[in-house]
Amino acid sequence: MSFDLKTLELFVRAATLGAIGRAGAEFDFSPTNASQRIKALEAELGVKLMNRTTRSVSLTPDGEVLLENAKRILDELEDVRTVLTQSKDAVSGALRVTASASFGRAHIIPFIPEFVALYPNVSLELDLSDTVVDIVEKGFDLAFRIGPLAPSSLLAQKIDANPVWLVASPEYIEKAGHPQTPQDLSHHACMPLGKTQNWRLVGADGVEHDVPVSGPVSVNFGDAVGEWVVAGMGIGRPALWHAGPDLLAGRLVRVLPDYDVVPQSNIWAVRPPGRLMPARVRAFLSFMQDKIVATNKARYGGLLP
Repeated sequence: MSFDLKTLELFVRAATLGAIGRAGAEFDFSPTNASQRIKALEAELGVKLMNRTTRSVSLTPDGEVLLENAKRILDELEDVRTVLTQSKDAVSGALRVTASASFGRAHIIPFIPEFVALYPNVSLELDLSDTVVDIVEKGFDLAFRIGPLAPSSLLAQKIDANPVWLVASPEYIEKAGHPQTPQDLSHHACMPLGKTQNWRLVGADGVEHDVPVSGPVSVNFGDAVGEWVVAGMGIGRPALWHAGPDLLAGRLVRVLPDYDVVPQSNIWAVRPPGRLMPARVRAFLSFMQDKIVATNKARYGGLLP
């Protein structure tokens, strides 16, 4: 059995999952057939690619070399295929996308009718949840993530910047006063998002300030922070797309505007590693990036330096 492109895809998935049988199931191969294909690939190349145990597989040094090059080859072939099938009628199939609930409401849901009209042959399943899911295990084609990305094998593409600012309501500032230095934050009611107990800021001089903060309540849902800050409960650290409407309406003002929050945040699209990007995924990603960038610029461009 000589190997083919499907076998190369199988090798990449097996390397990602650490299991030949699980990878084979994604291609409707039996465990025996999947194992035979990997052995044929090793025989064709004349090297051992994987160390096998009863529970898992791991790559040999030669396998690591092949994995890096196989991903590049498969991605380049997909680029060629997409160029040759530009017709919208060629974009079809099931597409599974996940994102946080608040981001999805603001940046994805409003544009779905237009996408569906453009690509009627795509069947979209949109999962909006504030739980970060394992997109490989759950079988998602694409996920939108906000903020710094944890190290992983996922393929990430930056969609747009997502500035994070310190803000408070005018009523809170009138009552508690304007912080003059980052250290002043420790004496204010602050609204941490999640379990963060310190806020990091950097000034124009490049000096970083790590300030312990506390407040009456913390939460892991960004929309709640936005509402509480507008209600005058304290100082928050929402992203621009959360705070932008309230800043424009005067319901919020910036706090310590001469300091940048670190790390700054971005909007990312991530997808499973080593897997071809189908035309439907590429079409949705390109469409959403154009919409997100244009919308943020139109809505909040006047707030940016």
